[in-house]
Amino acid sequence: MQLYILQQYNLQHKMGLIKIFSGEEVLAISLQEKIESVGINTVLRHNNQANVLPSIQTSKAAELFIQEVDYGKASPLIEEFRLSL
Repeated sequence: MQLYILQQYNLQHKMGLIKIFSGEEVLAISLQEKIESVGINTVLRHNNQANVLPSIQTSKAAELFIQEVDYGKASPLIEEFRLSL
């Protein structure tokens, strides 16, 4: 529930969100957990178009965002995650 409220607040106020990941949902959730463990709020958007256009298969089902001001703190975690793939 907290994530949903955060998503709505950020989307409505157009805060400086930056995309830090786009790909499989399970990987997005893994990165989200790492980033949130150090106190950084995230926004996870599901872009599954299969419900709208069932003939389209995409591997980019989720996107993860953070506020621009948190990028410096999150950058080492993002790099560590990227190197582990």
